[in-house]
Amino acid sequence: MPLFKYRCRDCGEEFEELVSLANSNNVECPHCDSRHTEKLVSKFATIGSSSSGTSAGSCGSGRRGFT
Repeated sequence: MPLFKYRCRDCGEEFEELVSLANSNNVECPHCDSRHTEKLVSKFATIGSSSSGTSAGSCGSGRRGFT
């Protein structure tokens, strides 16, 4: 099961939860028991996309050295 990060729209609490994909939009806040929660974008996904851009630039400059 994937780990998702959520924010409660009622109390503002941010939390992580292990849930199946089928139930990922039906999560209860552990702080106030509200079901008004929103899924957040994980920092891992954001870092991964910028990191791949950096390493692609490194590969390109390495290839120019061999030409």
